[in-house]
Amino acid sequence: MTEKDLEYYLNLNWTLKEGTDIDFEGNPYHYVEIQEFPSFTFCAKTREKALEGYKHQLKLTLMIMLEDGERIPEVGEQPEELY
Repeated sequence: MTEKDLEYYLNLNWTLKEGTDIDFEGNPYHYVEIQEFPSFTFCAKTREKALEGYKHQLKLTLMIMLEDGERIPEVGEQPEELY
Protein backbone atom coordinates (compact mmCIF):
# COMPACT_ATOMS: atom_id res chain seq x y z
CA MET A 1 0.00 0.00 0.00
CA THR A 2 1.26 3.46 -0.88
CA GLU A 3 1.98 5.75 2.04
CA LYS A 4 -0.31 8.75 1.78
CA ASP A 5 2.20 11.51 2.42
CA LEU A 6 2.45 15.05 1.10
CA GLU A 7 3.94 13.97 -2.25
CA TYR A 8 1.16 11.42 -2.72
CA TYR A 9 -1.55 14.06 -2.29
CA LEU A 10 0.26 16.68 -4.39
CA ASN A 11 0.39 14.28 -7.32
CA LEU A 12 -3.31 13.41 -7.33
CA ASN A 13 -5.54 14.61 -10.16
CA TRP A 14 -7.82 16.88 -8.11
CA THR A 15 -11.09 18.09 -9.64
CA LEU A 16 -10.41 21.71 -10.58
CA LYS A 17 -12.98 24.36 -11.36
CA GLU A 18 -11.67 27.45 -13.11
CA GLY A 19 -13.42 30.70 -13.73
CA THR A 20 -13.24 34.46 -13.96
CA ASP A 21 -14.99 37.14 -11.99
CA ILE A 22 -14.81 40.87 -11.30
CA ASP A 23 -13.31 42.27 -8.09
CA PHE A 24 -14.75 45.14 -6.03
CA GLU A 25 -12.97 47.68 -8.23
CA GLY A 26 -14.31 46.20 -11.47
CA ASN A 27 -11.10 44.42 -12.47
CA PRO A 28 -11.26 40.86 -13.81
CA TYR A 29 -9.48 38.04 -12.01
CA HIS A 30 -9.16 34.31 -12.48
CA TYR A 31 -9.77 31.66 -9.85
CA VAL A 32 -9.15 27.98 -9.29
CA GLU A 33 -11.25 25.93 -6.89
CA ILE A 34 -10.79 22.30 -5.89
CA GLN A 35 -14.08 20.42 -5.70
CA GLU A 36 -12.86 18.09 -2.99
CA PHE A 37 -11.95 21.03 -0.71
CA PRO A 38 -15.12 23.14 -0.35
CA SER A 39 -13.34 26.20 1.07
CA PHE A 40 -10.34 26.16 -1.30
CA THR A 41 -10.05 29.01 -3.81
CA PHE A 42 -6.97 30.64 -5.29
CA CYS A 43 -7.27 33.92 -7.22
CA ALA A 44 -4.82 35.75 -9.50
CA LYS A 45 -4.82 38.37 -12.24
CA THR A 46 -4.17 35.82 -14.99
CA ARG A 47 -5.24 32.23 -15.64
CA GLU A 48 -1.60 31.15 -15.79
CA LYS A 49 -0.82 32.67 -12.38
CA ALA A 50 -3.94 31.11 -10.88
CA LEU A 51 -2.99 27.66 -12.17
CA GLU A 52 0.55 28.09 -10.92
CA GLY A 53 -0.37 29.59 -7.56
CA TYR A 54 -3.08 27.18 -6.49
CA LYS A 55 -0.47 24.41 -6.28
CA HIS A 56 1.51 26.29 -3.65
CA GLN A 57 -1.64 27.02 -1.64
CA LEU A 58 -2.69 23.37 -1.93
CA LYS A 59 0.71 22.27 -0.63
CA LEU A 60 0.39 24.52 2.42
CA THR A 61 -3.17 23.34 3.05
CA LEU A 62 -2.15 19.69 2.83
CA MET A 63 0.87 20.22 5.09
CA ILE A 64 -1.36 21.66 7.82
CA MET A 65 -3.98 18.94 7.40
CA LEU A 66 -1.37 16.19 7.62
CA GLU A 67 0.28 17.81 10.64
CA ASP A 68 -3.07 18.14 12.41
CA GLY A 69 -4.15 14.61 11.51
CA GLU A 70 -7.18 15.88 9.59
CA ARG A 71 -8.99 13.69 7.11
CA ILE A 72 -7.97 14.49 3.55
CA PRO A 73 -10.65 13.81 0.94
CA GLU A 74 -10.16 11.39 -1.91
CA VAL A 75 -10.20 12.58 -5.52
CA GLY A 76 -13.74 12.68 -6.86
CA GLU A 77 -15.41 12.89 -3.44
CA GLN A 78 -18.30 15.30 -3.33
CA PRO A 79 -18.09 17.92 -0.55
CA GLU A 80 -21.37 16.74 1.02
CA GLU A 81 -19.80 13.29 1.45
CA LEU A 82 -17.13 14.76 3.70
CA TYR A 83 -19.33 15.73 6.63
